[in-house]
Amino acid sequence: QVQLVESGGGSVQAGGSLRLSCAASGYTYRSYCMGWFRQAPGKEREGVAGINSDGVTNYADSVKGRFTISQDNAKKTLYLQIDNLKPEDTAMYYCAAGASSYPQSWLLSPLPYPYWGQGTQVTVSS
Repeated sequence: QVQLVESGGGSVQAGGSLRLSCAASGYTYRSYCMGWFRQAPGKEREGVAGINSDGVTNYADSVKGRFTISQDNAKKTLYLQIDNLKPEDTAMYYCAAGASSYPQSWLLSPLPYPYWGQGTQVTVSS
């Protein structure tokens, strides 16, 4: 059974940084994709960063240059480094995992991802 557990969220001031982590268990696919999504109150869930097993990444325009997705395969952990946080980054952040290596154009869509974590809250104050 695949389990994804996010951590690293918190309350920070604008301009600060956070590193979110997603620990995966029961997840052993050679070809895969993983992503970070966020959902703010009253808004739809949006993909902010994705990566596939070929190392191809994709980022939402709103976070390019500030967010960096990375992975440690030995630790089976996905990371999201968030720099220069803005109040509009306030949201619940979710980790997601898929069982195939989707191309770059698909990585920010929820469709490739059958597995989801419970989320970690990020709150940014101005």
